[in-house]
Amino acid sequence: MTIDKHREADILRYHHVEGWGVHTIAAQLGIHHDTVNRVLAQAGLPRVKRLKRPCMIEPYLPFIQQTLEKHPRLTAARLYHMVTSRGYAGGPSQFRAWVAEMRPRPTPEAYLRLRTLKGEQGQVDWGAFGDVTLGKAKRPLVGFVMVLSWSRAIFLRFYLNQRMESFLHGHQAAFEAWGGLPRILLYDNLKSAVLERHGDAIRFHPTLLALSEHYGFEPRPVAVARGNEKGRVERAIRYIRDSFFAGRQWTDLEDLNAQARQWCEGVAAERACPDNTHLRVRDALEEERPRLLTLPDNPFAGEELVPVSVAKTPYVRFDLNDYSVPHTHVRRTVTISASMTQVRVLDGTTVIASHRRSYDKGARIEDPDHLQALVAYKREARQHRGVDRLSHAIPLSEDFLQQAALRQYRPGVVVNQLLSLLDDYGAQELALAMQEALERGVPHPNAVRQSLERRREQRQEPPPLPVVLSHAKARVTIPPVSLSGYDQLQGDHDAAQESRHDHA
Repeated sequence: MTIDKHREADILRYHHVEGWGVHTIAAQLGIHHDTVNRVLAQAGLPRVKRLKRPCMIEPYLPFIQQTLEKHPRLTAARLYHMVTSRGYAGGPSQFRAWVAEMRPRPTPEAYLRLRTLKGEQGQVDWGAFGDVTLGKAKRPLVGFVMVLSWSRAIFLRFYLNQRMESFLHGHQAAFEAWGGLPRILLYDNLKSAVLERHGDAIRFHPTLLALSEHYGFEPRPVAVARGNEKGRVERAIRYIRDSFFAGRQWTDLEDLNAQARQWCEGVAAERACPDNTHLRVRDALEEERPRLLTLPDNPFAGEELVPVSVAKTPYVRFDLNDYSVPHTHVRRTVTISASMTQVRVLDGTTVIASHRRSYDKGARIEDPDHLQALVAYKREARQHRGVDRLSHAIPLSEDFLQQAALRQYRPGVVVNQLLSLLDDYGAQELALAMQEALERGVPHPNAVRQSLERRREQRQEPPPLPVVLSHAKARVTIPPVSLSGYDQLQGDHDAAQESRHDHA
């Protein structure tokens, strides 16, 4: 606090002439006591020190100091328990204040301002933006963010998971949006990027290494606890939350990504470049674009490959949903190749099914051709079982069916009608009737039925009637039976036993 010469004179007069103490002068003049001490010290007077009253914690200060030096993160509550067990009788509030003053403080670290060359570096990270509900599924909404370190150009695209195919698709979409890519990409310890890390020894995800080899960039992880090294992408995510996502209305993921693309090309591109405030980000990107690596002619195959087993039903399960496959591949292992919009099922290198990808839960995505083929197969299987039964019961039926097929009669109808006649008349009668129909040159079930009816009428037998069982439950009332007759029967039985005993 700065005071004028008149106030300094008052301080010296009150002290020397009136004999006022430091705190009395400070209270009467409305200034701090340190200001009074400073004026007196400049006048050559010694600093007036307050008498320090003894405190009950003083005997324990060495123990507290040694304990904090050995365990600097030990809580004040635990220290208070340790000190009270050694005889300290003070309260916890004042004790916490003492510990806060005595606790060793970490030395603040100074950071160099990181600068990069044009086209040299980009930074990648995921940002969480809550959840969305799709049908029965609750999916996380995550944003893939890539930032060019020199121009601060932002690429943003939203996904419903952080799976590898989303990670790869985000890279490819960013490279295509900028027409190139930086030479180095920095990653945090993302599972999509780093599988294992022990100190400086790092094992990258093999798919990420394949992507970097295809496009020619170097993946580089950020050092542990060095968030400042990728501060550009972290600040970009905060900027996205405040400037783009907060309060935004959207209908579906496609609409949200369309709005994100417009925002990146509009609002985000018009802001001032932080390292070159005289440039807009749009202009800085145009300066940086010639220094970016050029894109290869062929895009990277970034589909996710997952081996799955087909159960006894012709469906495969992927990402909470079922997709149909041909019935010929049940009880086999196939490979799912999934992109953001499509799910393909492969048997080796052959595509056996292709479906639109669903992000619902428990949905069944079917190809009508797969179901129709299964129905036809089932019908054909039933027909084959009928043919086998006829052949086993009547060997002549094979010749009969061949003749019927030559006349283009429907095989399924012929087999079903012959099986019905077999159940009604038996194998012997049906064989004779089929033989007669063949001799007449009419291999049709109607000719066989006519022959069977004629032979039945000649034997003067009634027509066979099918037994129809009703599905309705019949109620049968059973009247109660008197048990007096059983007593009489029991008495007759006992008399007969006595008679036989007497004759014996």
